[in-house]
Amino acid sequence: MYLEPALHRALRLKAAETDRSISDLVNDAVRETLGEDVEDLEAIEARKDEPTRSFESFVKDMKRRGKL
Repeated sequence: MYLEPALHRALRLKAAETDRSISDLVNDAVRETLGEDVEDLEAIEARKDEPTRSFESFVKDMKRRGKL
């Protein structure tokens, strides 16, 4: 895995300050990101049967309600 020099430097500093390894920090960040993806996919699945609206209809409704 290649990290930009500035990111690698920041990770080295963070690892030293928190007494953790760079691997631990990266693994935690990847887990968090993948966890957010799982949450997003679950939300999409839960809403898949909701009716859809066109963008144009949404904008017209916003204008009608004075929001735009």
